[in-house]
Amino acid sequence: MNERSLADILEEHGISREMLSGPVLSRRSFLATLGGGIVVLVTLPVLGRAADEAPPVRRQRGAGREGPRDIAGWIHIDQQGAVTAYAGKVEFGQNVRTMLAMVVAEELGLQPAQVHVVLADTMLTPFDMGTFGSRSTPATVPPLRQAAAAARELLLTLGAEKLTVDRAKLTVADGKVTDPATHRSLGFGELTKGEELVQSIPADTPVIPPAQWRVEGKPALKVDAADVVTGSKKFASDFKRPGMLYAKVIRPPALPGIGATIKSADTSKAEAISGVLVCRDGDFLAVAAPSETIAEQAAAAVKVEWDHTPQVSEKELLDHLRKTAGPPPASTGALAAAMAEADVKLSETYTVSYVAHAAIEPRSGVAEFDGDNLTVWCATQSPFGVRSELARMFGMPETRIRVIALDTGCGFGGKTRGHAGLEAARIARMLKKPVRVAWTRQEEMTGTHFRPAGIIDISSGVQKDGALIAWEHHNYNSGPSGLGTPYHVPNQTVAFHPCDGPLPIGAYRALAAPVNFWARESHMDELAHALGMDPVEFRLKNATDPRLRAVIKAAAQRFGWRAKPAPGHGFGIAAGTEKGGYIATCVEIAVDSRGQVSVLRLVSAFECGAVINPLHLANQIEGGATMALGAALFEAIHFKDGAVLNSTFSDYRLPRFSDTPKIEAVILDRKDLPSAGAGEAQTCSVGGALANAIFNATGVRLRALPLVPGGMPK
Repeated sequence: MNERSLADILEEHGISREMLSGPVLSRRSFLATLGGGIVVLVTLPVLGRAADEAPPVRRQRGAGREGPRDIAGWIHIDQQGAVTAYAGKVEFGQNVRTMLAMVVAEELGLQPAQVHVVLADTMLTPFDMGTFGSRSTPATVPPLRQAAAAARELLLTLGAEKLTVDRAKLTVADGKVTDPATHRSLGFGELTKGEELVQSIPADTPVIPPAQWRVEGKPALKVDAADVVTGSKKFASDFKRPGMLYAKVIRPPALPGIGATIKSADTSKAEAISGVLVCRDGDFLAVAAPSETIAEQAAAAVKVEWDHTPQVSEKELLDHLRKTAGPPPASTGALAAAMAEADVKLSETYTVSYVAHAAIEPRSGVAEFDGDNLTVWCATQSPFGVRSELARMFGMPETRIRVIALDTGCGFGGKTRGHAGLEAARIARMLKKPVRVAWTRQEEMTGTHFRPAGIIDISSGVQKDGALIAWEHHNYNSGPSGLGTPYHVPNQTVAFHPCDGPLPIGAYRALAAPVNFWARESHMDELAHALGMDPVEFRLKNATDPRLRAVIKAAAQRFGWRAKPAPGHGFGIAAGTEKGGYIATCVEIAVDSRGQVSVLRLVSAFECGAVINPLHLANQIEGGATMALGAALFEAIHFKDGAVLNSTFSDYRLPRFSDTPKIEAVILDRKDLPSAGAGEAQTCSVGGALANAIFNATGVRLRALPLVPGGMPK
């Protein structure tokens, strides 16, 4: 998990590998094995808790979800002075481990490599809702920062007592508390030896302000970068247990949630294969074998006839969504009056296809029962949620279940549940042996949910001088996230209309914000064109938020917006705010004689408060832009009667190296503002900028995503 494994780190703390292999380690026994040291607990108010509710009852680290939810982080400093930080977040390639190591190192006068970070283990780490919504930075950094600051203050107090020096004269750096006047120092381990101190942290614990940051705010490589580039880093799909069986679930041709049931099943040929075991529980059917290859052969030998409810196919989708949602209410009052008074009125419809998450690593899970206890290792963004789901599935108390979310190759909202881990646990209980379930690419593309398809209707009214006075935005099925406009409009209404769509839908990176941004920013460009105004000037005319104005100006300046595009080329811009971050993106595209679109340049200006790791942030911007290119230009799930027709990477068009433009990140570092998350906002601005650039180059306005799956329309 880090430069050393979790087992190595905990073994140094007195926890044996045998203890790690068992599912249950009580909080009391865990603290006992830590021996001397400082354990600092952080208690914060529950997010969303009403002011008149009782304060949350402090739970033990890693305990169940009884009582109010809270956000807690803690630090351990052992007798040798080694520092370990714990957080419930999952490492999915977003580099959260490095960020949290930097935060702790900052407060304790260390370097990030000196801080070991244990993540996403329901037995050892604080409860966490899940790794999604760009919440790792705003939700996890503050309590961990306070915990590290409290540990520093305790070390200073202990140092002052042992050195008989005024604590105000002491410094903390390089794993030591030092008296600069006498050059006497004591290591962290010397100070904590024989001690076992637990202290709650008040919310006003002093932390180092951004203006004085020594580690944070500077580029930092991944703490496990060497393992990543050499291939020695282990991911969820690499995990194995002794005596483990490999299982394959027999799946219906229709997608999950469609209501497929087994009409008949012939497992005789599979059972005839040496070492194969067949498991069935109602409509859940699986085979297990001593190897992946034999399990695949056994799965292919099973013959199943399925029943399922007929479903709407792709060609009928848009009509179906309209029918199930019904018409929106007519505009009335001030909005209707403003629309009537507008000098320019515009009403347009934008449509969106279903999109797959297409994470590079298909999900996998390993489950093992030890008596009445269960441990599951899996690729999931929500280990505590998986624990609760397992408890409901088996009627077990959460205290008997341990879920460890291993480092995973991306999720993008597709792994908010722990599908493979849940399946592995179900089979392991039947067979009473450790079981591994690893999904294929086809299963990964069809086995869960998609970013929703949808319809977006926008009507607007604007004065001749470019001032927006009326705005109406209706989203059907694709989601409410990012629905509002960041521009000043005195009369507006926005609404999300749920529909009865045919495919399973759920979380996707930034949820519906990318499609709502795309429709809004396309519409803004259409208004600018109707008025004869420059698209940047039109946005600035209606942007009153200084942070939004700052990113629009920064992106346009770095891009060179005032220049004229070459023949056959086009410029486009889009902007907005999402999850506390402000983003503006400019792109240059070219369209050749065959109608093929090439993206040549992309410049994004991003502001998310105080920047903890600018290198990490630049990587997030570049990665988010590349992902957004695919969703805007090519990606779409094709389906018929509940079955996906393009479930492989050869059929599902993703961005390739040849599609990737020169990407430039312009980072606006606001040390006067709290740090916000950065994993999602960048995916929101690219689609609108591309659609606008295509219009600028060709005069053709495209109002359906994906924009150019096979090139420009003839």
